[in-house]
Amino acid sequence: MHQIENEHLRVKARNYGAELISIFHKKTGTEHLWQADKNFWGWHAPILFPIVGRTLHDQLRINGKLYPMEKHGFARKSDFTLLELSGQKMVFVLRANAETLRLYPYRFELLCAYSLRENTLIQSMEVINAGNETMYFQIGGHPAFAVPFSSGEHYSDYYLEFEKTEHVERHYINAEGYFDGRKEWVLHNAATLPLLPHMFADDAIIFKDLKSRSVCIRCRHHSRYLRVDFHDFHYLGLWAKVNAPYVCIEPWLGCASAINDDGELSNKEGVMQLPAGERFNCKFTVSVFA
Repeated sequence: MHQIENEHLRVKARNYGAELISIFHKKTGTEHLWQADKNFWGWHAPILFPIVGRTLHDQLRINGKLYPMEKHGFARKSDFTLLELSGQKMVFVLRANAETLRLYPYRFELLCAYSLRENTLIQSMEVINAGNETMYFQIGGHPAFAVPFSSGEHYSDYYLEFEKTEHVERHYINAEGYFDGRKEWVLHNAATLPLLPHMFADDAIIFKDLKSRSVCIRCRHHSRYLRVDFHDFHYLGLWAKVNAPYVCIEPWLGCASAINDDGELSNKEGVMQLPAGERFNCKFTVSVFA
């Protein structure tokens, strides 16, 4: 476990998955990151790479060859190496190795950096194509935030507030985790979405065409709030287990397969392509206001 801090926040992360395990706000004494209670969901904030969501039959086809690929990819279950640690920044790296090449035939480096700027945590991810061919990938975050913030409050006291007024549909995934063409209007010229214990009974609420590039977790009874900014990401997922005291706000570049997907990674919706020797960078931020 490794730690950075400033006068506002204390942040911890671990080598396993380069996963955040704590975002602690010092002034209020509040732990804002979900603490991975296995009775609900045993993760804090996994990094999704080299795919987001589930692929058909848990396989990828790359240049005609099939590779096994579990939901959300292998990075979240990989041991990263700590590359840098200073007072307000830590950087982890995962490099292609014999095990990753068995699952994904590209030579890559994946760097994940956490840094602090006042009341904001910046999570930066960099993908380096260390091979000699174009590389295809998806990448995303999956942070879970504890709700409510304080004892004596209820989940339903909270709501999500989007940056802009939205008129937008959710895209459903079926029981196997694939898009099946179902859609439903969720926000009707509105900017807020109440948090309700059963709102994720039909799995994640997935947006593909939001105008907003930030979303806040707010309470009706006080002015403290948390904001996630995701300017670099095209998709957003919201999710939690039913009746669980957290909500995931998930910025994605890419998404799960559709039921009619041909399985070829280069054709997957939202896939990124990176020429040999090139680098790709993206980031999202978490800010705490009190």
